[in-house]
Amino acid sequence: MLNPSLYKAFCFIFCILPLSVPTSAIPLPEVRERTLSREQYIDTYKGIAVGQMHRYGIPASIILAQGCLESGNGNSRLAREANNHFGIKCHDWEGDRIHHDDDTLQECFRKYRTAEDSYYDHSEFLRTRPRYSNLFLLDRTDYTSWANGLKQAGYATNPRYAQLLIELIEQYDLHQYDLLPLQDTIGEQTPAVRPGLFSHGFPGEDVFSIDVVRRILQTNGKRYVLSAPGDTYQSLAAEYRLFRRELTRFNDVAPDAGLAAGEKVYLERKAGRGERGEASWSSVPGESLSDISQRFGIRLQSLRKLNPGVTDYPPARTVVRLR
Repeated sequence: MLNPSLYKAFCFIFCILPLSVPTSAIPLPEVRERTLSREQYIDTYKGIAVGQMHRYGIPASIILAQGCLESGNGNSRLAREANNHFGIKCHDWEGDRIHHDDDTLQECFRKYRTAEDSYYDHSEFLRTRPRYSNLFLLDRTDYTSWANGLKQAGYATNPRYAQLLIELIEQYDLHQYDLLPLQDTIGEQTPAVRPGLFSHGFPGEDVFSIDVVRRILQTNGKRYVLSAPGDTYQSLAAEYRLFRRELTRFNDVAPDAGLAAGEKVYLERKAGRGERGEASWSSVPGESLSDISQRFGIRLQSLRKLNPGVTDYPPARTVVRLR
């Protein structure tokens, strides 16, 4: 039997004493929702924006301004719950979705695994939609014409959309990023430009990057990756257990072709024609049929057959059939 004195001591120590400690002395975890300021948002995503500018030709200032407006500086429901920073709706999207009240009730929007995926898809969305093709004839430092062009092409329904973009760009000096070379953003504490690197953390906290499995994207139903600095067709073939000649054939390049950072590299045979709803494309200055083939995931030989009168380096504004 337990000694009565010991029993009283046990109860005092383990039962009575804890109740006598003031609750203010017990630290409780603080629960609050943290929000990004506009400056924090810009600082967080400027690296990705500059990287996308160099890959796609879209001004970094426009990308950042659209991200700020469309996502409420990363604080909107779509940004927080779906990583959708540009308000892109589902359209022909086959990935995850989220429903949200916009122009009408419960509209379908794209849902992404990371915010970085949203930035990549935004660039692809603009580059592959014919209604935006004229924008790519503009200089990438001409943010005013880009802003007006986005409004005219119907990106947003707000009649002041172009002016809002321009005012934001000028207020926060976002046009400075349109002049940056790619290497000036590498190594900054922002989500990494290099595919396969992801940034973890929150602005104001320590941020670090780790290597993870490279993301596989899709165009026209065909899988591809974006090459990183130092990649070669040989190294990518080894990474995905393919023969080098097989990989170069998928991408319509010579067996000994080189590879620059940021290029699309298809991991399977491209399609024989473009997706439904994308019947043609107006070529931009300096763009080759090979570039168009990679952009839309169409075999180069198929593209040539669809366009018998078009040279491999068509003049700007040449209408190129995609299907």
